[in-house]
Amino acid sequence: QVQLLESGGGLVQPGGSLRLSCAASGTILSANRMGWYRQAPEKQRELVAIITVFGSTNYADSVKGRFTISRDNAKNTVYLQMNSLKPEDTAVYYCNGDYGIGYEYWGQGTQVTVSS
Repeated sequence: QVQLLESGGGLVQPGGSLRLSCAASGTILSANRMGWYRQAPEKQRELVAIITVFGSTNYADSVKGRFTISRDNAKNTVYLQMNSLKPEDTAVYYCNGDYGIGYEYWGQGTQVTVSS
């Protein structure tokens, strides 16, 4: 069982930045990939960014060039640097760890609100 704990959410003005952190209770090196998802009110949860155990990354088109996912294996932590935030980025952001079939874990989520 792996527990994921997100932090770093909050209220920010349009154009501002936030950095989300996801601390894992176990080694993230055992995960095939780690990712960030988000869910806005009355919308389905969507993929934001993923990073594989090899360091490869992939982003949703809506955040490319603005968001950066990274990992610190020594700290078992995954980050999401979010720049040039827009109101449409407002959502609950969830950390996800894919450790293999039947071993997928989610954090409790952290709220990000972009508003003036």
